[in-house]
Order: sequence, then structure tokens, then C-alpha cells
Amino acid sequence: MVYEMIAFEKADRVATITLARPEKQNALHPQMWSELDSAVADAQADAQVRVIVLQGAGDSFCAGFDFSDGLAHYDHLAEQDYDPGMDVIGVTNPYTAPIPAFMRLWRCSKPVIAKVHGWCVGGGSEMALCADLVIASEDARLGTPYARVWGCHLTGMWIYRLGLTRAKFYALTGESLSGCEAAEIGLVNFAYPLEELDERTRYWAERLAQIPLTQLAAMKLIVNQAYDNMGLQGTQYLGTILDGIMRNTPEGRQFVRTADEQGVRAAVAQRDAPFGDYSQAPADQKPRRRGS
Repeated sequence: MVYEMIAFEKADRVATITLARPEKQNALHPQMWSELDSAVADAQADAQVRVIVLQGAGDSFCAGFDFSDGLAHYDHLAEQDYDPGMDVIGVTNPYTAPIPAFMRLWRCSKPVIAKVHGWCVGGGSEMALCADLVIASEDARLGTPYARVWGCHLTGMWIYRLGLTRAKFYALTGESLSGCEAAEIGLVNFAYPLEELDERTRYWAERLAQIPLTQLAAMKLIVNQAYDNMGLQGTQYLGTILDGIMRNTPEGRQFVRTADEQGVRAAVAQRDAPFGDYSQAPADQKPRRRGS
């Protein structure tokens, strides 16, 4: 397969998938998660691969779903002439919807390490948290700004990774947290200085790659099964359907209308201004750029 929105390579028993839209902070596009799905399938089928690393090109891991150009690339989910039935079909379709593609990271038998830096928000965080291990830069910024307008939890991983007390806090407030804070509360596994992130991720990938694949698969399956038994798939069905409803509230429609008329930057600025975070955060609450 020829990839356009990701890069894919394999070396020394490790497959590396790189989200490759750095000019858009690797915002999610239907073609991107289709290519991600294909790359995971390739790595899963290759007997030489034991570990998969998922990362982002440029200054961020992933800034969430791309809703620029009036949602032109989500024609079946567009707010104009909204059809709730087609929305439900679109978001639950196991072959074309984003969440089943993200969950291929969870369900493939090989361990997946998400290497997170820069912005990892909204749908980007939903995707990253489907990995088995999440390793972040200390200054990475994770969050779900859709908690305030235009969305709902999709994969449920914010809930299952955090537990009731913290999950409820972040669900209700939409507050963001740094890579360091995420590691402290168990949302991610480790946080390292940005300059060490590549090396430390490689260390853990190579360490896992020394373990027999059968052992890796068995241990991943037994842990995953415990969470599947808690109703993970049912949570995801509800989350994606609620997400569609939240995209079509009066506030959700106004958010997209502003993005269409004034640009995504203006819509995001209006969303974040009352809270002084995400796009409106002071410099010390934003992730560093690589090389800075």
C-alpha cells in the first residue's frame, strides 16, 4: 500500500507508524485512520514484528479531528442537513469509522507503544490511549477540549485508565494536563524530557522485542480481557452516539459555523478563552516545539 498521511517502516522487530500531517499537527482525517488500520494489519501479519510504535511527525502527536473546510471530508457527519440515523451508521461502522481503527491498536496481538509529544488532545488522545504503553514528553499537553463543546468521550480510555474520581473530574471540566501530570496520575506510563523521548521509547520497544511474541500476546490479551469484561465496547458505542448528538446541539452547530466562517483558529479561541487554556494558555502551559 502507498501511504500518504502516515509513514510506515520496520526494523529490528519493531514497526513504526508515523502520523504524517505535521502542517496540520497530524489532525485526524478519514484517509489517515484508514492508512493507520492498514499499517497495523501489515505489522500484525509480519512474523518478524514484535512491537509497534505509534508517533507523530513535527511538533505534535495529534491535535484531534480535522474539522477545517466546513467538515468537507466528513460528508456523512456534516451538521448541515443532519441525519441522525446516518450519523449512527457512520460512527459505528466497523470498516470506516475512526474508533474501530483506533481499537485495532488495542486488539492486535502485538504490544503498541504510543510516543506522545506536543499536543495530544481530543481524538488524538483517544487514539493514543488505545496503545498498550503511552510514553510522553514531560511538556506534552493532553486533554479533551470537546468536553466543553462539540463532543463526548469516544474510546472510553480516559475513563478506564483513570478510575472514577479523576475520570469524572476531567470529563466534567475538560482541563488539560502535562505529560508529567499524566504520568503522576497513571493516564500514561512514563514522562521524559523531550530531548530524551526518542531514546527512551526506543529503549522500551527494544526491551519488549526481546520477549517471545507468544508471551507478549498472552499477557496483552489477559489484561485487555479484564477491561472488555467491564463493558468497554458498550461504553464506546454509547460514547460515539453521544458524540454525534453533542456535535449537533445549538452550541455544537455554532462552533462549526464559526470555524467555517472565521476559521478553525477563531472557533477554538472562542472555546478556550473563558478558561485560558489550550490555544489561549500561557506559554508555560503549552508544549515545546522540537529543537526549542
